[in-house]
Formats: sequence, structure tokens, C-alpha cells
Amino acid sequence: MKLPNITILDEKDKRLRQVSKEVSFPLSQADKNMIEDMLLYLKMSQIDEEREKYDLRAGMGLSAVQLGILKRIFVIVDEYEKGQFKNYIVINPKIKSVSEELIYVGEGEGCLSINREIEGIVPRHARMNVEAYDVNGNPFSIRVREDISIAFQHEIDHLNGKLFTDYIDSKEPFKNAEMMREI
Repeated sequence: MKLPNITILDEKDKRLRQVSKEVSFPLSQADKNMIEDMLLYLKMSQIDEEREKYDLRAGMGLSAVQLGILKRIFVIVDEYEKGQFKNYIVINPKIKSVSEELIYVGEGEGCLSINREIEGIVPRHARMNVEAYDVNGNPFSIRVREDISIAFQHEIDHLNGKLFTDYIDSKEPFKNAEMMREI
């Protein structure tokens, strides 16, 4: 595999704090290429040999804004079994409902735009229903749960100019942990 030529913005870049714009269809070829590059990058970052070869940090999700493109597009690559990947391409997402149950990532959330260790809890909904569009402009609804729900919320936050660090209480990074379920 050949590593796609993409540059991921660092958290200091002010574009990450901007709200991304709705996308109109049909997608441009540039947008389709960007989506393919994002999917390939994430897949390669999850394959040990490729990650070591190109010195990548493992990532599960990536938003267009992280590449400096302010469009409401994100992708998630989930390695659900060793060497088996499921791709999610999500355009113009709208959250329709969320569970009351809150969860958090035990070892802490990470982000390809944040190149440092961050300690603390990011409360996320255990389940959610989202409506969005695929690359061809077809609407779809999806119910996501657990780690995929967390990834969707993380990427939707990017589209709204938020980073996961915004949710961590700097004085009490593990605040209210007992009220949530660790995954």
C-alpha cells in the first residue's frame, strides 16, 4: 500500500475550531478522492506493519476539517476482526436521538490532531441514531453503539469546531466517572 499524501492539522490550527459547512451533491472528484485517501490512511494506521513502516499513529476516524477542508464529511475505519475492516462514510450527519446511558473510553480518547497524552474522561452516549448521506447523496439512517458511537460523536464534534479535550474538567479530569460505564 502507498500512503496517501494527506496532512493532518495540529490542535493549534484555528481551522479546527470552525464549524464545517454542509456538502451539496453530487460530490466533486476532489471530495471523493479525499474520502478514499482518508479511508486508506486510517486502514494503514491500524495495520502494524504499515503503521511502523510510515511511523503513523493509529486512528479510527478522520474528519475533512482535520485536513483543513471545512466540509461536513467524516470517515471511520473499524477493524472489527484482525485484518477485517468496516468503513463508515458519513456526510452531513444529523443526530436524531441518543441514549441516556453515558460511557467513556477507559484508556482515554485520542485524536490524530492532538499529539500529546491527555488524561481524563469524555462523557459520551452509549448509543445514538444518526441520519446522513453516502458518497452518492443517498440518505441513510444508522444506529451506532459503544466504540462506534464514541467515534461518531468525536467526529461530529470536529464538524462543529470542538475537540474532545473541551469536555475534560482540567481541575477534576475523572469527574463523575462513577456515573458512567467504562469501555
